[in-house]
Order: sequence, then C-alpha cells, then structure tokens
Amino acid sequence: MLTIDPNEIPTAKLHSYLLNAVAPRPIAFASTIDKKGKVNLSPFSFFNVYSSNPPIMIFSANRRVRDNSTKHTLENILQTKEVVINIVNHDLVHQASLCSTEYPKGVNEFMKSGLTMCKSEQVRPYRVAESPVQFECKVNEVIALGDQGGAGNLIIAQVLKMHIRPEVLDDFGEIDPLKIDLVARMGGDWYSRSSEGMFQVPKPLRTQGIGVDQIPEFIRNSTVLTGNDLGRLGNVERIPEKEEVEAYINENIKVRELLSGDDNTQIQMKAKRLIEENKVAEAWKLLLAK
Repeated sequence: MLTIDPNEIPTAKLHSYLLNAVAPRPIAFASTIDKKGKVNLSPFSFFNVYSSNPPIMIFSANRRVRDNSTKHTLENILQTKEVVINIVNHDLVHQASLCSTEYPKGVNEFMKSGLTMCKSEQVRPYRVAESPVQFECKVNEVIALGDQGGAGNLIIAQVLKMHIRPEVLDDFGEIDPLKIDLVARMGGDWYSRSSEGMFQVPKPLRTQGIGVDQIPEFIRNSTVLTGNDLGRLGNVERIPEKEEVEAYINENIKVRELLSGDDNTQIQMKAKRLIEENKVAEAWKLLLAK
C-alpha cells in the first residue's frame, strides 16, 4: 500500500493522484464575460450539482500550480457574478478541450473552438448553442480555499434558467442518458463516455433489501462470488422459500444435472452468470438448491 502525506509531495504530483483517483468527473463548460463585454469559455472538471431547491451547482477554478495565477473565468465571475454552465457531450468534447488552451485575456474561445454564441435570457454570458443542456446562473458566492498554487475557488452558482435541446429527450420529455451521450474527465488525457460504459444499479428506495448479513454463510464465504455479487443477492426483499427452490429444480433438467455432481464451484459460477444476466431470483434458487 502506497501511503502519502499530502504535505510531503509536490503539489503537481498530488494533483495528479487526485485527478486519477477521483474520476470520472462531470465537466462544467463555463461561459463568462468581463465588465468590458469580453467573453471567455473554459471547461472545469471539479464540478457537480449540490441542491435542487434552490438549484445549486458548484465548480472550482483552481489557481495554476506552476505560477499561482488565477484563470480568466474566476476573474470574470468576481466582476460580474454570472456564469453559464454548459454540459459537454461527445459531439463537442474536442472543441471543449480546445477551450482549455490558455489564450491571452480577451481572446474569444467561442471563435477559437468554432462553437456558436447563443444569447442568454437572464444573464450576460453567452450559452454554447451546441451544448445539450445549458444553465444560466447567478453566482451566490466564491469561496477561496487557499492562496497558493493549486488552491481551489469554489464558485457557488444558482440556476436561474435551463435550456435543453429537444433531441436529447425521450418520449416522456425526460433526458435520455443514451441520447445525451455525456463525457467525463479522467486523469491525464483520458475521458469517459457514458454511452459506452453505462450500467444500471437499482436504488434501494422502494424496497428494503435483506442485506448481505442475512445471506447464508456458505454463500457469503464463496470464493467465486464477488462483493458486488453478494450486494445484489442482499438487495432482494426475501430469500426464496424451500417450495420455490424445489419447484425450480423440478422444472429444470440442466439444473438437476448440475446438482448431481459434487463440484460446488460450478454451481456458484453458474449463479454468478445468472446474477450478471440480472436473474438474481434464479441465482438465489440455484445457490440454495445444493
């Protein structure tokens, strides 16, 4: 185990560890404007949504590690207290990345990246027309976390109005996770594309799972089933009754053949495949059949 004291390594090295470990991270594609009307557009991956009522988003514009300078986004926000947060999907990820280039102050990143400036309705900064979702925000507060290179500046932004492109909506008017095709930042040059790696984990809100502690010990101690597998087994509301298990055995010739052997590992491997196929109830019956 590599153990690190943050105070004992260079900030740049610590920054790398943090970004590679805490990922993937959503991207705040922040559009701002200064007092003179000069626009700026830049992506930030220290970002998330933190409240629904009021709707609050927070992102951090960190001081540069190499020279402790601040970014134009932060400087503009301190002047105007406004920002538009545009969501980045796969269609515009390369243009968003281009906007992270450190152009001189006053250079219009919309023009540099080929993105379209779209007039906002309640704030002065422009929206990115190509972005699937755009949030017009007022900045409630900026919290400086330090005064040295790498220190964050938390920008607490309250959503005043949001705009959603219709092509990312499903038939019920909800945002379709496949259609929106979001991307997120990993460490270094790496990104994650949600449409290529999405999977569902049902939230235990409407039901109460029995818990892993209620799983029989011979299943819990399996060398085949992983913690994730046990978690899914523990997320059922009840363990199948003896009669259900017997009916399952009687109805399945292949199961009877599998049970006729002495290799319990094969049974657990079959159960594991059933869990991966989202057939958790069947996996339970097979595990209890032996």
